[in-house]
Amino acid sequence: MPNPPRIAARAVILHQDRLLIVNAWPGHTRLWCAPGGGVEPHASLPDNLAREVLEETGLTVVVGAPCLINEFHDKDRDFHQIEVFFRCTVDQPDIDPNWTDPEGIVNHRRWVTRAELETLTLRPKSLASVAWDDTPLSYDALEPILK
Repeated sequence: MPNPPRIAARAVILHQDRLLIVNAWPGHTRLWCAPGGGVEPHASLPDNLAREVLEETGLTVVVGAPCLINEFHDKDRDFHQIEVFFRCTVDQPDIDPNWTDPEGIVNHRRWVTRAELETLTLRPKSLASVAWDDTPLSYDALEPILK
């Protein structure tokens, strides 16, 4: 029997026209994404998201409105994730270079311009257009994790 889809919450954080991204695989910078992660039961999506962003970046966020629902999968690993992205703000955007993710997943984090983002492997692929556009909530259909 296949594993059920995993639910995650992710933060779209723009500061001075730069987007905050993190590495999505421990120890590698091959794949980038917005900070966030799997939700824990009995906590709201925004509460889960604030916890995940703090763990991964050391930053405290104010969680705003949802802006994207994305799905991705890897059939080879029997993995399917549904992500809800929220627009977030930070009062203090400085990232401590010595910050350590307690789960050891994220070890690279950076603020990037839209032009810089276009040179990176990013998931979801629609993140840039969502981040720099204030359109209402959108849905990004199921896409392979890497391809």
